[in-house]
Amino acid sequence: MTKPLIETAPNVSEGRRRQIVDRLVEAAGRAPGCRLLDVSSDASHNRTVLTLAGDAQGVAGALLAIYEVATAAIDIRRHEGVHPRVGAVDVVPLIPLAHASMSDCVSLARTLGRTVADRFGVPVFLYENAATRAERRALENIRRGQLAGLARRIDQPDWRPDFGPPAPHPTAGVSIIGARSTLIAFNVILETDDLTVAREVARTVRASGGGLPHVKAIAVRLGDGRVQVAMNLTNYLETPLPRAFDAVQRGAARRGVGVAGSELVGLMPADALDAAVANHLLLDDYGPHRLLETHLYGPRSTAGC
Repeated sequence: MTKPLIETAPNVSEGRRRQIVDRLVEAAGRAPGCRLLDVSSDASHNRTVLTLAGDAQGVAGALLAIYEVATAAIDIRRHEGVHPRVGAVDVVPLIPLAHASMSDCVSLARTLGRTVADRFGVPVFLYENAATRAERRALENIRRGQLAGLARRIDQPDWRPDFGPPAPHPTAGVSIIGARSTLIAFNVILETDDLTVAREVARTVRASGGGLPHVKAIAVRLGDGRVQVAMNLTNYLETPLPRAFDAVQRGAARRGVGVAGSELVGLMPADALDAAVANHLLLDDYGPHRLLETHLYGPRSTAGC
């Protein structure tokens, strides 16, 4: 019988120290039953996203190995980066693939959350389909105010973590674990250094501001001074990449600003895009290596776990 296949994309708050990223990759590689599909690091965000897939036991083993390295090596109090964060291992989504159900991922999220809290002393909040409270379903609600904001709420009855102590870990902060469907992390870089413009554009495109359905968007400043509209497309079939890109481009143009290019973070499903559309999006580094299916069903990666 084929084991259910689960994808995970842990977001770790380290994107500048290559030696720490290498240790995270090596640690994940020691776990049998899963494969490392992609590693995306960004110095401005100071964040690394590792994409892995395997059976539940293999994915859990790889994630615990990542937690072990990250909690020892990262001090969230000294972390600097443009991306919002609350912990060393900031967010861990679990995504059902072949023969896996959302309930499989919810079960794994809860088991993993308890283990992380018990083994590392890191408080864990469950989000999306694994959430135990309606107000915690949306990731941005938990991460509002980043670690300082969450630390002020964490000992209140409605905001106690699902697992672990009602106070952040001294250096590793808090971790958020959940189960969700596939999303695409997609960033559009603007030809300006004006963060106000990026904020205005992000506000017009995100769903919560009355923009595009299934789009979350924030504005960030990059290390070279330019600004970026960073988006999560939570249903890329309902709101495809070209529609999101065009909305950002129009919003920027209304403010007299052009688009310099776009980028993916991690992998995307093959049905999300083709080469012709990628060219329209000014998408950096597009090719088969950016597709989830290439890594799932192609030759086994020598860097995989």
